[in-house]
Amino acid sequence: MYIAMNRFRIAEKHEADFEKIWRERDSQLDEVPGFNSFHLLKGPSADGVTLYASHTIWDSESAFVAWTESEAFRKAHGQTKAPEGTYLGPPVFEGFEVVL
Repeated sequence: MYIAMNRFRIAEKHEADFEKIWRERDSQLDEVPGFNSFHLLKGPSADGVTLYASHTIWDSESAFVAWTESEAFRKAHGQTKAPEGTYLGPPVFEGFEVVL
């Protein structure tokens, strides 16, 4: 099993914009071989920043990588337009192989 996460720093007062993008996008993940589940996590807010993480669970790292190289990935990520000032930098990716 493999867990892929992206951490996002979102400007205060743009949380609703960010969440709307994720709520309304056509991720096509349910049709991707090896995909298990997705969660968008909202973390703490401090100093004008709210932390979020996208969290996906895959059968394997190779299934995740195959999705990142697919047309479905390009389509899903082409929908991520947000009002200027929403993102405070690029997302930070973290990938984990499940050991236990």
